[in-house]
Amino acid sequence: MRKIEHLGIAVKDLQKSNELFSKLLGRENYKEETVEGEGVKTSFFMIGGTKIELLEATRPDSPIAKFIDKKSEGIHHIAFDVEDIYAEMVRLKSEGFEILNEIPKEGADNKIVVFLHPRSTNGVLVELCQEKKG
Repeated sequence: MRKIEHLGIAVKDLQKSNELFSKLLGRENYKEETVEGEGVKTSFFMIGGTKIELLEATRPDSPIAKFIDKKSEGIHHIAFDVEDIYAEMVRLKSEGFEILNEIPKEGADNKIVVFLHPRSTNGVLVELCQEKKG
């Protein structure tokens, strides 16, 4: 793992949250994107070298909608940038971590991603991100 890529924050209303985080961080978001496969609309802010990703559910059965129903708005996950997501998956599995999706899937911001189950990471949902090639 090379660095923290972003912190994901689940929100009920992306527009209101964009306004709130713009005031908080003193800057506008630089990108919005919908990831249909995950049922989520995202908004990105950059602060220092780290991104903040706001996540709003686009359908009631999405992981973000379920998270908000269960826990309310707040920090959803921490994402780490990796050079080789497949090698990291093998390494982490050999260390006893539980991978939620065995095949990397498309994420926001030109990434492929996998998630580690929170029960294997002290209750924290961890995302591994690799920049898509080509």
